[in-house]
Amino acid sequence: MDCFETIAATLLEFDGYWVRRSFKVNVTQQDKKSLGKDSMPRPEIDLLAFKPREDLIIAFEAKSYLDSPGVPLAEITTPQEKSEGRYKIFTCETYRNIIIKQLREDLIAKGMARESTKIKLGLIAANVKGGEEASTQLANHMKLQGWEFWGPATVTEKLEALAGLDYENDVAVIASKILKKRK
Repeated sequence: MDCFETIAATLLEFDGYWVRRSFKVNVTQQDKKSLGKDSMPRPEIDLLAFKPREDLIIAFEAKSYLDSPGVPLAEITTPQEKSEGRYKIFTCETYRNIIIKQLREDLIAKGMARESTKIKLGLIAANVKGGEEASTQLANHMKLQGWEFWGPATVTEKLEALAGLDYENDVAVIASKILKKRK
């Protein structure tokens, strides 16, 4: 389990979501062939976040990239015909449609969703290449697509808010409280 995924899950939980980590989607052999990937492994959704009041599930990718330049804007905003690259669920419409359709079927079969449950994509990124301006552009792109985006500013804001909570035996909450005490 990725540490940033754990922190992102904590933030989502304190934002009112029920969270399931590392959910593998069962893609049919026929769908694999239509993607030109006969032997592809089952795609994995980093975090499934369910908001009961809204009957909404957001399939989140979580990327920290703290010791790198960050999530590259162009790699998420440039459409692709083939399902290739790290962000193919955002860039390849055919791949995205297959994964979302199958995700819905898998969740319904497991009793984790209903036909009426809305499913959308999301990205939680602790670092975006190009800083604030690129993060704003990415947020605008995601919003136009109907997707959720929590960029570095949102992640920081939500982490700082954890410091104001009553004691919780959670690494993200404790780290937030320690950092707040230092200010």
